[in-house]
Amino acid sequence: MIRCLIIDDEPLAVVQLEKYIERVPFLEHVASCHSAGEAFEVLVSNEVDVMFVDINMPDIDGVQFVRSLSDPPMVVFTTAYSEFAVDGFRVNAVDYLLKPIGFDDFLRAANKVNETYALRNAAKATLAMQNNSVECTDSLFVKSDYRILRVPINSIVYVESMSEYVRIFVEGQPKPIISLLSMKKIEETLPGNCFMRVHRSYIANLNKIKEVSKMRISYGDNIYVPIGDMYKDALYDYIDRRLVGKGH
Repeated sequence: MIRCLIIDDEPLAVVQLEKYIERVPFLEHVASCHSAGEAFEVLVSNEVDVMFVDINMPDIDGVQFVRSLSDPPMVVFTTAYSEFAVDGFRVNAVDYLLKPIGFDDFLRAANKVNETYALRNAAKATLAMQNNSVECTDSLFVKSDYRILRVPINSIVYVESMSEYVRIFVEGQPKPIISLLSMKKIEETLPGNCFMRVHRSYIANLNKIKEVSKMRISYGDNIYVPIGDMYKDALYDYIDRRLVGKGH
């Protein structure tokens, strides 16, 4: 639900907007204010996604009020004076409604708010994923015996599960690193753009694959990792997206 705040010094205009908000299923009315001062108090104590702000208000007009906020919600300006429209869009308003406001115009503005809300949430989610992801150039630390070892992630060839332990096979090392870790934990730690679970007991570094055939991955030098039935579709989908010159 998109949480709405109405700011208008005209009681009839407030009532009308409240009724319109009730008619739109993805909108939720949080509060109505008759001045910028009241609105400040609501914003401090409530989460608001969009404000329907009257431009022509006493003390401080709607444009000045929005400009005074360090991180304002989405804004839809309302006014009886069309000459204020330009000022409204100078503060990056989602839309502008001219009074008297018909429901069709309000619904058009509400749909624009909904689209903007979805785009903002998608951008936030993408940014969060980027901030939480581990790049292939980074390292991880694992306990092995009585030591804590630093392992460059891009040097890991594959990981094998051994009951409560995992074996981490690293380039240039004749023996794997054995650590008390679950496959779930190390799968969550390794970056998904470089590593994939290809078998119940194996996680493969996708960037180091030499060959895929007969339900197994080859890393060269007689190093093979099996492909499980449950995981083959995801792996072959990954390969298919990168396949050059697809055959018949």
